[in-house]
Order: sequence, then structure tokens, then C-alpha cells
Amino acid sequence: MTITRRLTITALATLGALSFGPAVWAQEKTDFKVAWSIYVGWMPWGYASDTGIVDKWADKYGISIAVTQFNDYVESINQYTAGGYDAVTLTNMDGLSIPSAGGVDTTAVIVGDFSDGNDAVFIKGEGVLADIAGRDVNLVEFSVSHYLLARALDSAGLSERDVKVINTADPDMVGAFQTPDVIAMVTWNPMVSEIAALPDAVKVFDSSQISGEIIDLMVANTDVLADNPKFGQALAGIWYETVALMTSDTQEGAAARAAMGAASGTDQAGFEAQMAATRLFPDPAEAVAFTSSSELGATMDLVRAFLFDKGLLTPGATSQDAIGIELPDGTILGDTANVKFRFDNTYMQMAADGAL
Repeated sequence: MTITRRLTITALATLGALSFGPAVWAQEKTDFKVAWSIYVGWMPWGYASDTGIVDKWADKYGISIAVTQFNDYVESINQYTAGGYDAVTLTNMDGLSIPSAGGVDTTAVIVGDFSDGNDAVFIKGEGVLADIAGRDVNLVEFSVSHYLLARALDSAGLSERDVKVINTADPDMVGAFQTPDVIAMVTWNPMVSEIAALPDAVKVFDSSQISGEIIDLMVANTDVLADNPKFGQALAGIWYETVALMTSDTQEGAAARAAMGAASGTDQAGFEAQMAATRLFPDPAEAVAFTSSSELGATMDLVRAFLFDKGLLTPGATSQDAIGIELPDGTILGDTANVKFRFDNTYMQMAADGAL
């Protein structure tokens, strides 16, 4: 099964232009819906649902949480943006380009991990990153792979003008790399592991070289969260209990990793290999420190600049400041009158303080 976290494809270009009517979320309620899609850093949500951890924390706060898996990553975000779900798993880039660009005020409740090698740039034959100049590069256009390519090129003193991007569907990546016409590729795990094993594949850049920039989140509608803090507390409790189990060196931890591997189309060893290329935050204090660091603002500056350059920020945006992004210390990047994407340490800090 293909890991679908970054399957944003050219749909992002049209999704960014959609105008979603503002739904009436601002109310106290007891029933909540969470959407997630398959990726190593999000498998804990499905496991927690299957094993009763979700119900345990929901019951603690007197609420109900329905967790739904989507096979289509973009569709899960689209459904959240349209008001069908209260929370969804997504990357920092996609949170800004889809729900926030669609007018839905969105808050990152859990900063779960960042890619630390799961995404990579390959060339065929011997060479280094600079040798990608003049080549066609196969990738999923407007995805995090496209962002990774832009960052890789910049590190080598190159730009996208020096290559030609060929939009390629993620299920076709491994097969395409083995054809004579494909001479460079950017993709993500599990395809990265398969391509790296091919005899003529040379990995010339990966996400560990832009550490902390491709961030995986659990976000919630800001109004829902403000009126229902118990929902945020339950989400934090679910996450940290499940990830503590997932990362433990115990029989129970191994069983959890095996189950998550099977659910994502691999096995325990394959899943653990993907975990090794993922910087998880099982300790909430580490997640708070990461989110509070000045590097997060610098990362979001890079992300919004990329989205503006690709026309994915908002329809008619005249600068990267079109959408306001609020950081945990209250600093706002962009339009202070149009804040639609927020990083909030509240619930992670409660977990760190043992206050859930």
C-alpha cells in the first residue's frame, strides 16, 4: 500500500482556489469527528482507535470521538475544510495551503513528528546533487516532494529553472525509475527504500538535510477547540499514550509496531525502518520546545514563500503575507487581520505537566 501523506498532486492548485462557506462550528458539543490518512507518523491514530485508547480518553472527558481513516489524503483535508470533521492529520504545508487558504481557521494541536529522511532526491548513475541540473525530475507536483526539490536546488545554488519537473503519480514511482527515460526523482517512503535498493540509484539529498521543515500535525478547527477544550485534552492524551507504547522497547511496543506496519501495508521491520527516518516526539516537552523555537517561524516563512510562488496560498494573493500564521508566543507572520493557521502549545504543555 502506498503511503499517502503527500499525495497533494495538482489538486492543490484547484483546492487553493475553492471558497468554502464558513460553517457554524462555534458551540459546545460532545461528539467529535477526526480524519486521518496512512503515514508512519499518523498510524498511532488508527491503532488508538482499534485498541480502545481513543474511547478511554474520550470517556475521561465525557465526550465521543469517531476516528475515520481516509485512503485519499487530500480528500480527508477537503472534508475537514468543508466542515465534515473537527480535526485532521496533515503537514504544515498542506494545513496552510488547503484549509487555511480556504478560510478555515485551523490550529495545530499536536506536533507529532517531522520527516528526517523519509523524503529523498535521487539521480540515476553516479553523481552529486549539482548533477541534477539540466535533468527532468519526476515527482508529485505541488507536493512536499516539490518543496523538498526546491530546498535541495537552493542548497546547491540552483533553482527550478535549472530542471524540468515531470508530474508523476506516486504509485508509478518505483516502476518509472527503472525506465530509461527517468533520470532523476523525488519521492517519499516506502518508495524511497525501494528505489534506494536499485543498483543505479544515487540518493543526493533527503529531508534530514532540511531538518524540522516537513512537519506532521494533528490540527483542529480553532472555533471548535476554543469552545471545547476537552476535545484538545483528549487528543493529547490519546497521542501521548499511544506513541509512548509505539516507541517502547517492550513486547507490547513491538506488537504495536507490527500492527501499525500491517495496517500501512508493510511489516514490523519495514515500519521500524520508516520510524528511523522520522523524528517522532513521544515526549510532549520536546514537542513544546520544538514548536516554541525560532526555527518554526523560519520554516513557515520558507513554506509560505514556496506556496505563494506556486500560486497555492490564496486566490489572488499578492504576497506571501496573505494569510496570517500565529506562533505559540503570539508572533504573527503575515496578515494580522487574516490569521487562519495557528500553532498552539496548550495541550502539549498540559501533557508535559501531567495535567491531562
